[in-house]
Amino acid sequence: MRALYFREIKSFLGSIIGYIFIFIFLVASWIFHWVISYETNLLEGNQADLIPFFNLSPLILLILIPAITMRSIAEERRTGTIELLFTRPISDLKILLAKYLAGLTLMLIAILPTITFFISIYYLGDPVGIIDEGATLTSYFGLILVGASFVAIGIFTSSLTSSQIVSFIISMFLCWIFYDGFMLIGSYNLLGEYDYIIQYVSFSYHFDGIRKGLLVISDVVYFLSVIVLFLVAALTVIKTLKK
Repeated sequence: MRALYFREIKSFLGSIIGYIFIFIFLVASWIFHWVISYETNLLEGNQADLIPFFNLSPLILLILIPAITMRSIAEERRTGTIELLFTRPISDLKILLAKYLAGLTLMLIAILPTITFFISIYYLGDPVGIIDEGATLTSYFGLILVGASFVAIGIFTSSLTSSQIVSFIISMFLCWIFYDGFMLIGSYNLLGEYDYIIQYVSFSYHFDGIRKGLLVISDVVYFLSVIVLFLVAALTVIKTLKK
């Protein structure tokens, strides 16, 4: 599993794909939060916080993560190399986890430099250090959970097809549905008092509390459950490919 994990990391960082992902995420974050005069601009807010960053970052990730996960299994299926993986002395679960952890690692590498945003706001605040460090920490944790869920969805959709484009489109659609779609559907009052059930499925419903500094165990369990659900679904698809 370790060898396959490092092979996946090398495929990201040994080519331009991984660097484009990191570059676009950081440049988009920098432009929206430091350059453009808009509600996402950190310098134009009334408070010293990173709320605009945590509001926008999931939307950037739900586009970029499908772009890096679309090739994880789809490319193996297209080239036929997945048959070689099946002949190796490694379980299907370890193959899947190696690919998932590689995607997760690339996402973490992209997010890590944004710590400079926190440092900047920390020293630009009046007085210095007025930013809520606890809420910022939990928000980063929540953002990682959201991103990790996107990676799991991307791995699942990549297992469904040999076409990277199809995988990308389905993955981005599912990421949007789970992040904001269910919240939007629930707002139309389709089920009356039961609309909250639809909204509860939404990532943004659970991430909203975490962004406010409220780290509730049920929210963490929800994201972990989503990750496990899509990884199990992907594993099921992979097993069917061996038959």
